[in-house]
Amino acid sequence: MKRVIRWLLNHVPRRWLQRIAGWAVPIAGVWYVGRGRECVVCGARRRRFMPYGYVHLREDALCPSCLSLERHRMIWLWMGRSTKLFEKLPTVLHIAPEVSLMRHLRRLYGDTPRYITADLESPLADMHFDVESIPLADESVDVIICNHLLEHVRDDRRAMRELWRVLRHGGWGIVLVPEDRSREHTFEDDSIIEPSERTRLFGQYDHRRVYGRDYDERLCEAGFAVERIAVAASLTPEERTLYAIGSDDLVVVRKL
Repeated sequence: MKRVIRWLLNHVPRRWLQRIAGWAVPIAGVWYVGRGRECVVCGARRRRFMPYGYVHLREDALCPSCLSLERHRMIWLWMGRSTKLFEKLPTVLHIAPEVSLMRHLRRLYGDTPRYITADLESPLADMHFDVESIPLADESVDVIICNHLLEHVRDDRRAMRELWRVLRHGGWGIVLVPEDRSREHTFEDDSIIEPSERTRLFGQYDHRRVYGRDYDERLCEAGFAVERIAVAASLTPEERTLYAIGSDDLVVVRKL
């Protein structure tokens, strides 16, 4: 199973993975029947979660029911406990929408146009555009969800400025990227285009950089106020195991 997952992630185009994962992963999930884990997004109980990763497979990562990963469960838990999003239904721009979060947010919002999904090429998104040039008016959304996208973008600083531009004053967003906190500075080199070399240096064949501890500074340069929240630290050890939520920080940005 682990070899199959790694091969699929590295050889099947993302747009096709998005089409087949919704039915293929739940079928594979029959091998994980049990009650040792609980997905906070969909409520499914499983013996454990499936492994996931492009290079190094992480155990207990992927929910076989809704396809949530550790970060998605962290996001959903925090939004439910610390925001009014599920009650007030503010205008949300969800860029590169994760299937697990998108499915449940669409159900929550119903037919209202206040939930907008966007991606460069995903067939599942409402809009298709490059995040470096967002075709929305200034201050037109209340919340932005944009996770594990900026490492793919040619000019991430320009993309951050675009996110700041379309967010209303008083609005907030969750903007996560893969980080190597042992690095002081982000490492990027646009001359590196060979997929295997990108994987070796950046951690994935389609990444352009690996972020260091200066990630917050880049967001601040774009105009955001940045807050790091240790969601896992607020949970009991039993909850961390049950929900399989990692120890990474949640990076929340605000437009003051």
